[in-house]
Amino acid sequence: MMIQPIFAQSTDDYLEVARDVLNTEKKAVVAEAMQLSESESGPFWELYNEYNAELYKIHTTRVNIIMDFADNYESLTDDKAEELLTRMVHYQNNLLGLNKTYIKKFKKVLPAGKVARYFQIENKVEAMINYDLAEEIPLIETN
Repeated sequence: MMIQPIFAQSTDDYLEVARDVLNTEKKAVVAEAMQLSESESGPFWELYNEYNAELYKIHTTRVNIIMDFADNYESLTDDKAEELLTRMVHYQNNLLGLNKTYIKKFKKVLPAGKVARYFQIENKVEAMINYDLAEEIPLIETN
């Protein structure tokens, strides 16, 4: 048996493992909190998987912005700061657009109350992630 130390993994590998764990934990929370009927379950989980595949792509954008910030933190220029800011706003707009699209889709298979509950869960997970990121990411140094 070969055991590789965790520090030998690349940052990308580590991020993928962390994202997989988060998604597994999130799915368990969603399953417990949603209290779906048998008839709701199939259509919900199909849309859930579709939504989360799209969410993964959008969150990859955020990961790339954070990595770019980290790579340039020591020598961040105003031009680079402007680029990162523009990319972050684009990320936020894409996330909002995805949620608007999928709220409509989920309302076709679930009552509005359950759709609202699901997006409450998504918002809580997002808030926890944002809190952790806010703790870890330093403010930009300015003159």
